[in-house]
This record gives sequence, structure tokens and C-alpha cells, in this order.
Amino acid sequence: MSKALLTILLLVVSNVFMTFAWYGNLKLTELKISTDWPLILIILCSWGLAFFEYCFMIPANRVGSQINGGPFSLMQLKIIQEAVSLTVFTVIVATVFKGEPIRWNHLVAFGFILLAVFFAFLKPE
Repeated sequence: MSKALLTILLLVVSNVFMTFAWYGNLKLTELKISTDWPLILIILCSWGLAFFEYCFMIPANRVGSQINGGPFSLMQLKIIQEAVSLTVFTVIVATVFKGEPIRWNHLVAFGFILLAVFFAFLKPE
């Protein structure tokens, strides 16, 4: 498997954990599971999920970075991470938070993020 593909796969897994760490508590509230939990418990649970996010994010950055022989500059890594983050978030919102519609303006905004990826990989002359 290429370093580029491995980096992107690790970023996808990392962002699944990140999305649930940041927004999973809202689904638990919606399901009436965590309505009585103190905020500190919700924060600690989110931190627990964020640990696994880092277990995939750090290797993704190490494998993908040109500093360690990977294919991506730091700017490219960050732009890729943002695009992956929004993609994962959109899929999770559409499948887990079904009451949240995806509208045309969201798609336009996402298109601009993809343009950012394009421009990040453009070789200036």
C-alpha cells in the first residue's frame, strides 16, 4: 500500500473517532441516554474517544509527511485532513443524525474545500 493511501485511510479512521468525540454526545442526548450526565463525564468520555483519534492521526501525519519520507508537505497534509474531516462528518451526519439535511449551500461549501485541495497540490511556477 502506498504511503499516500495509508495516510488517507488513517486520516479517515481518525476523523471517525474525532467526529464521535465531538458530536456523539449530542446523539446520546437525542436518544435520552446522557440527559442526566454531568458535563465533566461527557467531556471525559469525549476525551476517551479523542485518544483513539490521536492513535490514528499521529501515524497518518508521520507516514504522510515529507519530513519522514512521505509524499505530502505539511500544508498538503492539513488541507487533506480538512477535506477528509468534512467528508467523514457529512457521511456521519447523513447516516447517524438523519434529521440534519444536507442542502445546496453545504455542497457548494464542500466544493470550495475540494478546490482548496486542488490548489494545495498545484505546483507554482
